Amino acid sequence: MLVICGISIYYYIADNKKGEEKQEEIKIIDDRISPYTNQGLMVEILRIRNRGLLEKMMSFGTSWKNKPSFYYLTKVDGKEANVKGNVGEQGVYTDWDTFGQESLDSFYIEEEQKTSRVTISIIEQKTSGLIFKKTNDVEIEKINLEYDYRTGRWKGDDKLYDSDGYGHYVGDNYEVWFNLYQSDYDQDGIPFFTEVNILRTDPTIDDSELDPDCDGIPTDWEWKYGYDPFTYNDHKNLDPDIDGIQNDEEYFMRKRLANPYQPDFYIETDGMEKKGLFDLNHIFFKESQQMIIERMCQHGINVYIDDGSWPDSPVNGGGETLPFHIYLDDVIGKQLMGFYKHNFPDERKGIFRYVIAGYKYAGFITTCDYNHFDAVHVGNNIYDTFIIRRSITPRTIRLTFASAVLHELGHSMGLLPITFEGNDIMNPVGVRYPSMDPGDYEKFLEQYHSIMNYKYTYEKTLFDFSDGSNGPPYDQNDWDVIYLPSFEIDSLSYEEAVDETFEDFEVSNEYPGIVLKGWEYDEDLTEKYAREYKDLEYEKTSKDTSIKILKRVDVKDENQFDIRVYAKPEVDPVYSIYSLIAEGKLNKKDDSIKLYSFDELYDEAINILNNQ
Repeated sequence: MLVICGISIYYYIADNKKGEEKQEEIKIIDDRISPYTNQGLMVEILRIRNRGLLEKMMSFGTSWKNKPSFYYLTKVDGKEANVKGNVGEQGVYTDWDTFGQESLDSFYIEEEQKTSRVTISIIEQKTSGLIFKKTNDVEIEKINLEYDYRTGRWKGDDKLYDSDGYGHYVGDNYEVWFNLYQSDYDQDGIPFFTEVNILRTDPTIDDSELDPDCDGIPTDWEWKYGYDPFTYNDHKNLDPDIDGIQNDEEYFMRKRLANPYQPDFYIETDGMEKKGLFDLNHIFFKESQQMIIERMCQHGINVYIDDGSWPDSPVNGGGETLPFHIYLDDVIGKQLMGFYKHNFPDERKGIFRYVIAGYKYAGFITTCDYNHFDAVHVGNNIYDTFIIRRSITPRTIRLTFASAVLHELGHSMGLLPITFEGNDIMNPVGVRYPSMDPGDYEKFLEQYHSIMNYKYTYEKTLFDFSDGSNGPPYDQNDWDVIYLPSFEIDSLSYEEAVDETFEDFEVSNEYPGIVLKGWEYDEDLTEKYAREYKDLEYEKTSKDTSIKILKRVDVKDENQFDIRVYAKPEVDPVYSIYSLIAEGKLNKKDDSIKLYSFDELYDEAINILNNQ
């Protein structure tokens, strides 16, 4: 018995010693900032856009032709970059938008410094005086940030999960896309402190090349946006901002400023050859693009348009000049489908809408793949432009072209005639809805102040969707019911070649809900957590949202996520479906759900550091 007790005590002490050694190993925090390389900070300016063109385009005169002159200045810990960020002979940007003109400032940082104060200022050059003109530099926007060398994150006027997207600042006059990162031995952008103490990765190996959980997305991107790099995430279906662009597509578009927590809206546009000497240009005018970009920006949606000016676009990307076609049919993709198939890259379908600036027909949207409304044609010819749109000046031609495009894009966001009878309504009475009472028809025409109402589509004082201020039943708040994923899901309405009015459309709704093998809906968990998950910081819809929580039926690996959170914006009468917005793990002891949190892991490391 003494021998047995002795052996038991021996193994008990040995096991405890191993546990203490393991615990001690975990508790040791390496608080070095930059042990393998000189410490520095890089400030990337990815894009700057002036927000003033829309207002000028809506006003009489030629002020829209006067492009702004501006530059930026970066400052770190009070030290200003030696030169201002600039391009061109004048040393300033002279355009509305600098997309594709990225630049970089680098700063030396004192070794082991833990934080830095960063400012990015936008300076406009304003001229005064009639004869002796004088140029004054005026600071228009200023972004104040604090960069943390332990986490590689920043806070202040911009931060992760904020309302306008990480690395994206929307000011009163300018919006700025930028990135901050520090010197890094393996150049994967993940700081030494984070690699060693939180992720437990090797700070000498590039994690942009590694995918330890085999979910198709490398460690550096998952770390940046707060995902667990060591647990498989279903990035092919995750869409936390519910914009119809899933995380694997957000990653694919990362160089095009995509953000998984901020609604993105991509457009590829091609033009068309002119019919003859007196034909108008068949292009998506730059000013028209900026009008759409700005209107959507005002509602938290980032629009990116590839018109051929994007660097390193696909061979058949935006900006192609298509062979002349006098007329493209709007019914089920006839004739347009050939351009959709061969001039619109397959890898962009489901991410981009496709807009053709063509000849005949003022505008339409159609389906070329299943029943997805993502192909738009807007004509620009003498009859449609001068007679239908009543536009003869360069400004009004651009304005009404933008109106036609925005109208069709509204359809791609779910604003279809089958959802609200004011959509596409037009005189004479009875053309679109023959059975509608004439009195109701007139009330829709007058009260639905939306670009979706043809009475206002080319109205040169209105370039907007309705705010619903006239109230139901003859008005609706379009912005509240817009559903961005509409362009990639099957529409409820089927247009057939024999249809003559909207009342002839076939409408079918057989949405079965969430169909996922190996998972089941958990009513109790949904009731318990629905309110909490409606308020997820990265769930950007301002609309009321239905939540469903699914639980994995058979968990074979404890490292797998066994909880899925789905959300469906309540945008009736627009059709919507459930999107996967988060994954987590279930504690079976108390039915609590744990979502991965980098911040919690960091706080734990700091607590250990403070006590070691």
